[in-house]
Amino acid sequence: MDFFLQLLVNGLSIGLLYGLSAMGFVMIFKSSSVLNFAHGELLAIGAFIFLVLTSWAHLPIWLSFILTLAGCFVLGFFVERIFLRPLIGEHLIFVIMLTVGLAAMFKGLLLFIFGGNLHTYPAFLPDNLALHMGAVYVPPVYVASSCIGAVFLLLFGLFFKFSSQGIFMRSVADNQTAAMSLGVHVKKVFALSWAIAGLVAGMSGIVLGIINGTNVHEISAIGLKVFPVVILGGLDSIGGAIIGGIIIGLLETFTGGYISPSLKDVVPYMVLVFILLIKPYGLFGLVEIERV
Repeated sequence: MDFFLQLLVNGLSIGLLYGLSAMGFVMIFKSSSVLNFAHGELLAIGAFIFLVLTSWAHLPIWLSFILTLAGCFVLGFFVERIFLRPLIGEHLIFVIMLTVGLAAMFKGLLLFIFGGNLHTYPAFLPDNLALHMGAVYVPPVYVASSCIGAVFLLLFGLFFKFSSQGIFMRSVADNQTAAMSLGVHVKKVFALSWAIAGLVAGMSGIVLGIINGTNVHEISAIGLKVFPVVILGGLDSIGGAIIGGIIIGLLETFTGGYISPSLKDVVPYMVLVFILLIKPYGLFGLVEIERV
């Protein structure tokens, strides 16, 4: 029973992180219908910016965290303005292929600068942050990641529900033409969506780097797990992304604990295939009906 509870806690912590990462992916898809194949590389960029600030520049952890999130936010704006905006009005496949090219470019730059070795952050989480619940032990990194995830979920929920920009983003996601006719600046909404997605990716990359260390190949591969998460939860559902992330995290953890660690990375994609066959729009996605 204790082993089961330990796996449950670990799965919930990792799943929440997957869900947060997928939320940025869903935001871009909802606002612009673009599948961002460079999402994993955005995670890696956030992780390596934090590595440079903490290990090389020796800045305080709190300052490094804030500067990393600010840098990823600006990077999201830059990517949308320089690369994506000129393709507005073009066929969607051109935009998707551009994100594939961006993924290759970002990964190549990271490998050129940092190489393919594993880098680790300095130990900065206090040991007393860990939780002991009987025989169940929750490491400090899982406690910190869960707290950060919960705070950001609350902040994003308040942002989308009460702020004017959040309402504009929801209106563009529902109907771009109607939002434009009501005076919403759709291009600014696209830019803000990419900026927030970059911020979320940067935060997720930091936490992943704390848990597993920072490696270009591994973090980029983790970014691919966004696809099973968003397909499971629904491509247009932010809440579904969180629930989908938790489900994938639990499946991975229990598979690795009870069956085989070598299978835990395969399970998300098995779920992806199964969901596509049974319910292509995901658990919480909206079915689109087109009338000709």
